[in-house]
Amino acid sequence: MKFKIVAAVVVIALVVGALFMFTQKPPAPDVAFSTLQGERFRTADLRGQVVLVNFWATSCGVCIEEMPALKATQEKFEARGYRTVAVAMDYDPPARVSAFVARNPLPFTFVHDRDGSIARGFDKVRLTPTSYLINRHGEIVHKFLGEPDFDKLHALIDRLLAEAA
Repeated sequence: MKFKIVAAVVVIALVVGALFMFTQKPPAPDVAFSTLQGERFRTADLRGQVVLVNFWATSCGVCIEEMPALKATQEKFEARGYRTVAVAMDYDPPARVSAFVARNPLPFTFVHDRDGSIARGFDKVRLTPTSYLINRHGEIVHKFLGEPDFDKLHALIDRLLAEAA
C-alpha cells in the first residue's frame, strides 16, 4: 500500500513538473537597443507592451515583402499597447539600412544591430526574417522563422493584449 502511495505521489510530481516546464515561457533576453535616431532602451523597458522583435535585412526578399503586413499589424494593434521593433542584422551596411528606412516610412522602431549583440541575445539569430513575440510580462511567447501566418499572429496578439499586464 505504501508503495502505491509513493508511486502515485512520484507520478503526480512528474506530471506537475512537466506541465510547469512546458507552460513556463522563457524571459526575453536583456539586450540594449539603439534606434537609428539614437534613442536607447533595454528589453525591460518594453514591459507592459506586447512586442514583436523582428530580425530583418535589406538583402532579404521575404523581409521586405512582409513589411506591409507588419505595418498593418502595427497599425491595427498599436493603440492597445502593441509595438514592433525591427532589428536590422549586423551584416547589413548601416547606410543601406538608413536609406531603406528613409524611403519606406514605417510605424516601427528601427534598430541596427551593429555589433550582433541583439541577435546573439535572441538565441544567436542568423536567418531572416526571424521574429519573437513577447508578452506584457517580458516573456517570449512565440518564435517565428520566416514570414508568420498573419491571421494566427493577429489572433495571438489580440489574446495577449486582452491579458492583464
